[in-house]
Amino acid sequence: MGVERIPIMLNIEVGEHVRVINGPLENFTGRVEALDAERQKIKLTVSMFGRETPVELDFVQVQRL
Repeated sequence: MGVERIPIMLNIEVGEHVRVINGPLENFTGRVEALDAERQKIKLTVSMFGRETPVELDFVQVQRL
């Protein structure tokens, strides 16, 4: 019995800004660097600790600004 993943479609493009809505970075905003639809992952740069930090999150953890 495998787990079936239901694909999530985002109306977000590389270069746009998004808000993190779930997890330890909740309420941070970041710039989209890459989207991986197959893995349902989004790569962002988030400003923290005085510099831009790359992070990878699940599609369900972000929303468009």
